[in-house]
This record gives sequence, C-alpha cells and structure tokens, in this order.
Amino acid sequence: MKLPPITERSVDWEPIACVGWEGHQRGVDKLQASFPETGRVRLKKKTSNLFRKRKSGGAGLDVSGLGGVIAVDPVAKTADVQGMCTYEDLVDATLPFGLAPLVVPQLKTITLGGAVSGMGVESTSFRNGLPHESVIEMDVLIGTGEIVTCSRTENVELFRAFPNSYGSLGYAVRLTIELEAVPEFIELNHVRFSDLRDYEAALARAAESGEWDGRAIYGLDGVAFSKDEQYLVLAFRAESAPGVSDYTRQQIYYRSIQHPHGTKHDYLTIRDYIWRWDTDWFWCSRALGAQHPTARKLWPRELRRSSFYWKLVGLDKKYDLEYRFLKKPKGLARTERVVQDIEVTDGRLAEFLDWFFDASSIQPVWLCPIRLRSGVEELAGAGIDAAEPWPLYPLKPGTTWVNVGFWSGVPADHVSPAQEPGAFNKVIEAKVSDLGGHKSLYSEAFYSREQFAALYGGELPQQMKRTYDPDGRFPGLYEKAVENA
Repeated sequence: MKLPPITERSVDWEPIACVGWEGHQRGVDKLQASFPETGRVRLKKKTSNLFRKRKSGGAGLDVSGLGGVIAVDPVAKTADVQGMCTYEDLVDATLPFGLAPLVVPQLKTITLGGAVSGMGVESTSFRNGLPHESVIEMDVLIGTGEIVTCSRTENVELFRAFPNSYGSLGYAVRLTIELEAVPEFIELNHVRFSDLRDYEAALARAAESGEWDGRAIYGLDGVAFSKDEQYLVLAFRAESAPGVSDYTRQQIYYRSIQHPHGTKHDYLTIRDYIWRWDTDWFWCSRALGAQHPTARKLWPRELRRSSFYWKLVGLDKKYDLEYRFLKKPKGLARTERVVQDIEVTDGRLAEFLDWFFDASSIQPVWLCPIRLRSGVEELAGAGIDAAEPWPLYPLKPGTTWVNVGFWSGVPADHVSPAQEPGAFNKVIEAKVSDLGGHKSLYSEAFYSREQFAALYGGELPQQMKRTYDPDGRFPGLYEKAVENA
C-alpha cells in the first residue's frame, strides 16, 4: 500500500507570483493542443473535492498550465484567475493587497473554476451570494474545442447556465472576478442556543438584516450538535485584536465553539478565519485519528489539511480499510457514506434538523445561510431573469436559504428493511424535496431523470449542450451527477 506523499504546500501563507498574460496563453495553448479530435474528454488533474464515483475513460485534457493567478488589480478590486487555480493560492495572491474574493469556499484545494461550475458557499454567502455571482467574465473551453468568452453582456445564456453545470458544458479557463477589502483581524462571537426554533429565527434575522446587536456582520455560519445545542458563529471586522487563536496546531476549531451558555468571544487573523475549517476538514479529521491528543502531537502540522485527509480517504476507498480492519472483525455492517450539502429555506431549517437528528446519529452539522446578491436585478437588462438568474440551481432571490452540511455515514442496514446502496441518502433526498429544497451535486445523487429535471433546470441542460457541446464530448449533467460518468 503506497502512502500519500507529503504536500509541498505549507499551512501558512506563501508568496504567490502572478503568471501573467503570456504565461496564461501558454497554458491555454497546451490545453487546446491536448483536445483530441474525437471521443469523450475530461480534465487531467491530480486533485478533486468531489465525493461521487467517476467512471474511467475519456482523454485527459492537459490543464497543467492553468493553475495560477494571472493578474490582480488592487485599484479596480478585480483579479484575472486561471480556472484550475486553488483558492489557497488565490487568497495568498490577494491578501497582500488587503483584498479577497467575495466568497471563499471552505477547503483550500477547491479551484475557482470548480466552485463556479459547481456549488461553493461560505460564511459571506449571506451577503455576497455564491462564487459565480462575483464573476464578471469567463473564458470557457466548450465541446468543439473552442474557447468562448461569456459575461453579463456576451453569450449570456452560457454565463447563466455555467453555474452548477459541473463540466457538462465545458471548463472555465480564465475568470475575471470581483474582490473586496478585508480586515486584518476577525472578532468571533459564538452564540449558544438550546432550541431549534429559536435558533432558526435568530439565524434568519441575522442573515436578512446583516446585523447583530447593531453591528454589521462580516461572516455568518453555525454548527448544530444536537436538538439541544446549536451555535451561531458571528464574525465582525476588527482592525486590532488583544490576541489571536491558532487552530492549525493543538487546538481544534469546532470544539472551541462549544461552551455552556451565552456568548463566547475569539479572535483570528483574516487568513486563519478564511481557512478555519480546513485544518481539520471541519470535524472529519476525527475519523482519521488526527484529533486524538497524542496523535495530534505527532501528526506533522503541514499534513493537517483537507488535501492530505482526502488522500487518506482515497486509500480507504481503494483498499476498503475501514470495513476490513474495523467493521468486519466486530461483525458490523459496512458503512453507507452520507456526505451531502443540502439547502432549505430558513423557515424549514428547524423542521429538517429535528427530523435529521431523529433519523441518524450524525453530528455535528454545519449551517451556512445563503442569499443571492441584491445586485442580480441589475442584470435583467442584459437578459438575465432577475427572478431566476441561475437556472441550473434555481435559488430564488430575496430568500434566505440555509446550507446544511453533514459528512459521515450510517450502517448500511440503517434503513429498515435494508435497501439497495444509497438507501439513507435516498431518504434524505425525499425529505429535502418535501421541504422544497435542493442539494449540491458534488456528492452522490440518486434521483430519477424526472426528479432531477424538476430540480435542476428542466430541459435547459440538453438545450445548452446542443449549442455548446453538439457532439457530446462532455458527459451530460445527469450522467455526471447521478450516473457517475
């Protein structure tokens, strides 16, 4: 069994040099030279944050020259970024200017192109929406091998349909995005609740008003450990701090949130706030032993990061380690993986959590409110429907949606009587649909084609493929999300 190599990227800040426009063009040329004349194609990349299986096959496109930041404009507060650039590198390139992307997904190796073509949320999503909403312009490699520029005024139909298309329409090669000024420090208030309805109401008020006790909120998310223990995590801008915590060492961030009652205060640097969840992959590192006090002392600090944990999960998937060495010797059933992010409106959150904590022993869960940016109405003049600006993931403007993330598993016979693979995931899908919600497609999905079409754009994905991928060089959205193409 080959162990994963140690990553070369530190958990700390590193200087990032921009590749420039000539360097970008060399990467584009390399990509297009690798595009074959016939057959299915896919990206040839070493990392992934997808939790669904993918069938092998198809020529791998060479994206090795498309992983950098092209240029940062600190005056206009924009950046031109290559599609395979990780958010870790992007943040390290912009923070020296006191700037950051409007939404930075929680894990360092998520790429900008991946977040825009998929689904990325974070604590600024209650005021800045989703990553694709701060995109000004994109160059997209489409199924003909051409690169098409789309924006709020050019090839608008592709610009609107690209989010949540997961590579079924093409791949982002270059993106021009908005940046915002960020503070040097973040003050955190962890506010405890013991009632799901009270918690739901407080989160809804904070997300809609953008304020807490008269202060403007910078970031807003939360954690629910049970029906009796929930926390709002309120982040406020701070230009100074009496001292800062460091959760890249012995302390564990999500455990720091817990306290008996009232509000607990904490301070972080802006970079440590942005990556507060990455060090322990939220709380998933506990399943890998990284949170045991003795193991943590011996665990190299540079390997306390989601990218390394992902490699360990890959080993488990390849060699069936958990079942062979932990489950089978004790006569226990295999584990059904339950790794999902779902969205329900703020008025259905308590109902979902009440059901979820009864239906499984999975805890804690992450909660992140999302409100599409108020500026989407301004796009109507460019042909973008303000009532449904992003049709493949139709969250309605003016509504607070709450992302609920849970990443664990249940015994394979958890649903009684035992059903086919994915039994409990199917129960979750049905419950979320009953509540008028959706789920992200980065993980396993089990919808029928009819159910999928009702939730994710109807006939639009097929219509778009006839224009931008007429020969079917990329798998379709349903093929990717449900059939694991």
